[in-house]
Amino acid sequence: MKKIEAIIRHFKLENLKNALSELGVKGMTITDVRGYGRQKGHTEMYRGTEYAVDFVPKVKVEVVCMDDELQKVVERIIMTSQTGQIGDGKIFISELSDVIRIRTGECGPEAI
Repeated sequence: MKKIEAIIRHFKLENLKNALSELGVKGMTITDVRGYGRQKGHTEMYRGTEYAVDFVPKVKVEVVCMDDELQKVVERIIMTSQTGQIGDGKIFISELSDVIRIRTGECGPEAI
C-alpha cells in the first residue's frame, strides 16, 4: 500500500477530487497548508504598501491506494493539477506498513 501526498493549488482541488473519484479512489484527506519552494513566495499590495508573502497557501491532498493503482493515481494528479507555472506543487509517495479501520478493526487493504 502507498500513501500519496500532493501539494496543489487551491483552485485545482475540485477537479482533482472529481478525477480521483472517477478512478475509484474511495477517500482522501484535505488540509490547508502554507509553504514555499522555488517560487520563494510573492509580494502583494495592501493599502498602498507592498509586503512580502513568504508562505504561499496551498492544499495538501492525502490518498491511500494499492501498489498496482499508484501509477494511475499519480498520473491523474499530475494531469489534473498541472498549470505549467512555477508553484504547481509536489507529490510525495510513502510506503505504508499497515492501515487499520478504527470502527471495525479491519487491517490492510480491507481497511482502505
